[in-house]
Amino acid sequence: MKYKVVIQPEAENDIKEAFSWYESKRDGLGHDLLLQIEAAFYFLETNPEVFQKDYEGVRKHIIKRFPYKIVYVLEKNRIVVIAVLHHRRNPTVLKQRRDNM
Repeated sequence: MKYKVVIQPEAENDIKEAFSWYESKRDGLGHDLLLQIEAAFYFLETNPEVFQKDYEGVRKHIIKRFPYKIVYVLEKNRIVVIAVLHHRRNPTVLKQRRDNM
C-alpha cells in the first residue's frame, strides 16, 4: 500500500525557516535541503513503518546531509508530517504538536 504524505502547516513553516536559513549561508544550499526532504518524503511513501514508534506513535526519519529530522505519524493511508526539526531543537515542541492534532 502506498501512503500519501500530508504536511501540517507547522511543518511547512519549519521547512521554510530551514530553507531561508541555509539560503542565507550559501546560495543553493536551501534548495539542496529541499531535495533531501523530498527524497525523504518519497522514501516514506513506500516505507512508512520502517522507523519505530516513539511517544504516542510518533516516528522520526533523519534527513541525509543535514541535521534535521522529519517527525510524522501514520493515520490510515496517510503520513502526517507534524514537524521538520533541527536535531538540537527542544523536543517539547513535538509533544505540543502531537497533542494538538
